[in-house]
Amino acid sequence: MPAEAFQIIESIQGLPVLVIGDVMLDTYYQGTAGRISPEAPVPVVRIDGEHHVPGGAGNVAFNLARLGCSVSLAGLVGDDEPGGVLRTLLDEAGIDSSGLYAAPGPTTRKTRVLAATQHLVRMDVEERRGLAAGQMESFAASLSRLFAGVAVVVLSDYGKGLCDDALCPLVIEQCRGRGIPVLVDPKGEDWERYRGAAMVTPNLGELSLAAGDAVPNDDSAVAATGELVRERYDLSRLLVTRSGAGMSLIGPEGAQHRHTEAREISDVSGAGDTVAAVMAGALGAGRDLSVAMLAANRAAGIVVGKAGTYAVSAEELKRELRVHPEEGRLTEPFSAAVAADWDDALGQVQRWRRCGFRVAFTNGCFDLLHPGHIDCLAEARRMADRLVVAVNSDSSVRRLKGPDRPLQDQQSRVKVLSALAAVDMVVVFDGDTPAELVRRLRPDVLVKGGDYRPDEVAGAESADSVEIVPFVQDHSTTDLVERIRSRR
Repeated sequence: MPAEAFQIIESIQGLPVLVIGDVMLDTYYQGTAGRISPEAPVPVVRIDGEHHVPGGAGNVAFNLARLGCSVSLAGLVGDDEPGGVLRTLLDEAGIDSSGLYAAPGPTTRKTRVLAATQHLVRMDVEERRGLAAGQMESFAASLSRLFAGVAVVVLSDYGKGLCDDALCPLVIEQCRGRGIPVLVDPKGEDWERYRGAAMVTPNLGELSLAAGDAVPNDDSAVAATGELVRERYDLSRLLVTRSGAGMSLIGPEGAQHRHTEAREISDVSGAGDTVAAVMAGALGAGRDLSVAMLAANRAAGIVVGKAGTYAVSAEELKRELRVHPEEGRLTEPFSAAVAADWDDALGQVQRWRRCGFRVAFTNGCFDLLHPGHIDCLAEARRMADRLVVAVNSDSSVRRLKGPDRPLQDQQSRVKVLSALAAVDMVVVFDGDTPAELVRRLRPDVLVKGGDYRPDEVAGAESADSVEIVPFVQDHSTTDLVERIRSRR
């Protein structure tokens, strides 16, 4: 099944998707809390960084874009600075934001303050509003334009007013007439406005609200209640997320359940958006939804392990799917990003930073990959959320190691490194040291193997911190070459 899930991720590349719903801006202030305020019994947070990501329906769109879909987004934003920040983020992600309408009032914004990964407070700015009487006609006209060529529509209802009793039936009716499936991420107890949708993706609490009674978190109860709700509102399918118990797909063929593998949970925010995005992609591509559940389950598992709102990339999800837990075998090789040039590498690092990731950097010739390399790379990856590996070019290796090296050309060495699960990006440099590349990328942590002092590492002044990983004894490319020559 993981191999089939791989195929789903491949099949949604470029898939045209329209997301309609309550758009928000999520803002994170990150810092350290080392003392209590003398003014009140609250922690004092020294802010080290600030970043913004699309939230609400914007997060669903962002997830779909990161999975490789071609995404358009329709909704309401305020004519204010947060609205401008949100539009910029969407443009940078390649999301068509021409369906966003400027409305009176502020852009819905959730601001969180974190000390390390611990949430201390969340501050919301919002004003519940839907389309004004004069806007519905023009909004409907813009939807007709956005529907052209779309494979699936997502209604992301966060209860902020846009997805009301007028808009949702209009969207579902128009989509049914065009043969476009509609997936709804619901809110509230009255699902009449979702009638006729192809799929609704409630969590267990939302299913309980729709059913009018608490639903026990076991397979049979979820299946029975889900079927009642599905028939009541003429829904083709329900996908119920059940927190630590996994998820259940309920449709005409019955109920299928997929239980969650054990995870260290950092933050559950945004996991439902991720599930909706994966299932919408599979729905639009006409793929097996029971297989899509596996991909959605794994994607949600990645998200809950991250602090803050997070969107999973196609490559990251492929890596998560690469080992079948029952058989423990490789189903498809993982391939890290290979930077075309330093500008490409810098662009990727900047995108990671906007998602709140720490970036580690290490470098080497990696002529013959051996256990010492593997241990160093694994240790470097544990120090951050993403690992960039810089590889000496062929000419650089010859200058450093002599005319008989490298044993493998740079294309071969890059290919081997990019297949390692610890590596997130590979980039080539031509100098004797990577100092200039480190200066361009400015990693959070610079990792070097050997017996160096931190101040001796090339580029140390351009990184926030330097970590030295001791060499594994009796493992080096030079030793391996000498052994081969002596045996010959």
